Amino acid sequence: MKFLSVNNTKLLTKIIFLFIAAFIILSCLIYFFPLSFVDLKISKEIQEHQNPTLDHFMTFISWFGTMPYSVITVGVVALMFLIFRYRKEALFTLLTLSAGVVSTVTKMLINRPRPAKDLVRIIEVTKQQSFPSGHTLFYTVFFGFLIIVMGKLKSVNYYLRIIVISFSAAMVLLIPFSRIYLGAHWFTDVLGGAMLGVLCLLILGYFYLPKKDVG
Repeated sequence: MKFLSVNNTKLLTKIIFLFIAAFIILSCLIYFFPLSFVDLKISKEIQEHQNPTLDHFMTFISWFGTMPYSVITVGVVALMFLIFRYRKEALFTLLTLSAGVVSTVTKMLINRPRPAKDLVRIIEVTKQQSFPSGHTLFYTVFFGFLIIVMGKLKSVNYYLRIIVISFSAAMVLLIPFSRIYLGAHWFTDVLGGAMLGVLCLLILGYFYLPKKDVG
């Protein structure tokens, strides 16, 4: 069974180019219009539900994407794969760190400032530029890849796979809200991070999945 038929390969290529085009358009809009009504509105809507418990919860959600914990998390997971002789999975898990490079380069090119304290409530003080959200990009690639791996490795305990998939999916879904709630990003930042993350994940998944698993 072949990895991708000609038609499927064309479809994947179209999807990748679609994400690239959409990301470029979003980047241009942000470059010329750094602050939008939509961003302000969504930030206010998310931040209006504030309490200490939610502050701690949202901080925890973002913890895995903060340096040096993101590198440590990836390293530990890769080591676990290596210990159980999943060498390919260990290698590709390490490759998810490339999301950090993609994020840093894009941030420098767009150079969008972070949300200001006179516009939003800032719980997490950050240093790098705002667009795209590095956390959202990293979570989409890293936790998204774990979902792919757990879906493929049938030799791993079923309940463990369900736990990893559920936790990973929760991280991917919650991180955009966490970044906006903490005042670290605008909505369009996390949208851009998600788009770029999906693009990176598609490429990573293409090279990771064996030919017999897709066809």
